[in-house]
Amino acid sequence: MGYVMRHKKPFFVHSPFFLKKLKPNQKFILEQQFKFYNKLTPKHKIYFEHRVASFIIDKHFIGRDNLHVTEEMKVLISATAVMLTFGFRDFYIGLINKIFIYPEEFYSNMNQDYHKGEFNPRLETLVLSWKDFKKGFEIEKDKLNLGIHEFAHAIHLNSMKERDVSSTIFSDSFKELTELLANTETLRKDLINSEYFREYAYTNQYEFLAVIIESFIESPEDFKTQFPEIYSKTKQMLNFNFAGY
Repeated sequence: MGYVMRHKKPFFVHSPFFLKKLKPNQKFILEQQFKFYNKLTPKHKIYFEHRVASFIIDKHFIGRDNLHVTEEMKVLISATAVMLTFGFRDFYIGLINKIFIYPEEFYSNMNQDYHKGEFNPRLETLVLSWKDFKKGFEIEKDKLNLGIHEFAHAIHLNSMKERDVSSTIFSDSFKELTELLANTETLRKDLINSEYFREYAYTNQYEFLAVIIESFIESPEDFKTQFPEIYSKTKQMLNFNFAGY
């Protein structure tokens, strides 16, 4: 743990042993529809495929409103989770057991309103509108991505529950970020005045974190240029040292 506390990263992340493989059609979906995967080195692609295959096996994907769950849905949703946790040693996000997929916006009994996505830690369920999930990846650099946003919530809450190496780094780094913003008035004002993050980010700490992770993934160059300190803390939080980030 001394190494972890000094360097703010795990001693190792990926194990080269007992790697699972995707089916050819699943790998084709990644290659054709998931740009992050194509930015990885050949070695990292093998690890990424293993994690996507493992995530698909670990979770229950359930269609709602007569939606048939396809391989495309399983692969792209799993790839989103794996992308965000690719710098983690434990990538499963244990607080998620079931992933419900609706064709489009759905009525949430939890919030008594129509939603595009939500995470319920008590029921260990992530719920997504497939239409809006896809839309999040169709428009690049708009910093709006439903899948990233909802998985970020799950990772955040999971890190508060678990005490594995990656969860500890994530929680400690987010604490450092909140302290940085609390103690640096000029940075806080610049952040708000810039309108770089949409207003919804300032609802609470959970939405703030989800929005900065959306921005980190979708608009890294602009993020790094405008707010290098916040970018650096987000990168540390996710241990994101690949694909040009």
